[in-house]
This record gives sequence, C-alpha cells and structure tokens, in this order.
Amino acid sequence: MGAERGYWCVLMKTVFRSQEPVTYDLSKLNVLLVEDSHTMQTLLSSMLRSFGVGDVLVCGGATEAIGLLTVTQARKKASDIKGIDIILTDWLMPDGSGEDLLKWIRLNKDDGIRFLPVVVISAYTTERVVAAARDGGANEALVKPVSGMKLAQRLLSAIDNPRPFIKTDAFFGPDRRRQAVPVSHDRRKIKAEEIKVSHEQL
Repeated sequence: MGAERGYWCVLMKTVFRSQEPVTYDLSKLNVLLVEDSHTMQTLLSSMLRSFGVGDVLVCGGATEAIGLLTVTQARKKASDIKGIDIILTDWLMPDGSGEDLLKWIRLNKDDGIRFLPVVVISAYTTERVVAAARDGGANEALVKPVSGMKLAQRLLSAIDNPRPFIKTDAFFGPDRRRQAVPVSHDRRKIKAEEIKVSHEQL
C-alpha cells in the first residue's frame, strides 16, 4: 500500500500541463462518499485516502447522507468543526438515490449545502442518466468501473475549474455549458458567496 500511496500522491500533486506542475494539498479536504455497495465503498475510500484526502465519510444512501449533511453543515457554522467540501454519490441506491440527494442539495436554502460540488458515479452509461445528472445540477459524472486516474481527474476538475452557478425557473446548478476559463492556482477554495450566480435563458 505504501508504494501505491506514493504513486497516487504524485498523481494528485502533479497536473500534466505545458506549464509548471501544480502542487495539491488535499489533507484538509473532507469528502462525503454516498455508495450502497460495500465493495465500492472500500475501493473508492482507499483511492481517496491514497490521494491524501484528509477525511472520507461514507453513507449508504441519500437518506443517511441528507441527515449527515444537515448536521455537519449546521455545526460548521457554530464551531470549529469542518464541514463537507465535496460529494461523490452513486446514482441508483435503495435507500434514497443520487438523484434524490442531488435535488435536495440544489434546492436547499443553506448556501453551505446547495453550492457543494457533486460528482455522480454510475454504472449506467446511458445518455438519460448522464443528462439527468447534468440537468439535476451535478458538477461532474464518472462511469464505473472507476480508475484512480479518472477519479483524480474529476476531483481536480471540481477544484480547479468551478463553473459559475446558473439559476433559472427550472434549474439551479453549475453552468452546463463548459467553458475554458483560466484559473488561478493560488486559491484552492471558493466560498459560496464568491460563486457567480447568473441567469441563463433555456
């Protein structure tokens, strides 16, 4: 596991671009993993920890995740407790689906919840699932089986390329039109109040 950890730490700390490599410190990152399969829970948790992610919390479905988010994000305001920074969720689960969770997050009145980055992970590759995740406000989508490289890419995309949030009568979430916008690597965290909320005509 030591060699594997070293490999993934290098992967997460080096972005292969034409410019200088970018260093990532994920030790303060809190990830909520929502997955009903114990095998996938173990696999994804191991990958995240090998990347150097500080804390990985695991839930078996949307119902449990909603309860945990309600408590952690509320306690974060009143104490030094750190809340969740990013969510990885399966799409189809018996105890509340990823779609249910995503809808609850994006409709939440608490900015600390509704602006959370969400990466949907699904074994179903149909356009319907991908479109539903996108239209529900997911930041990224990832298809099972999950490789360490693909998971790392989705995490870095959510960190490095946060899309402005769009609000319409029928949608709230990251702009579904991907744009190549340069990002400053001097800042790794974006507060909810710093995210531009604009209006999109559908």
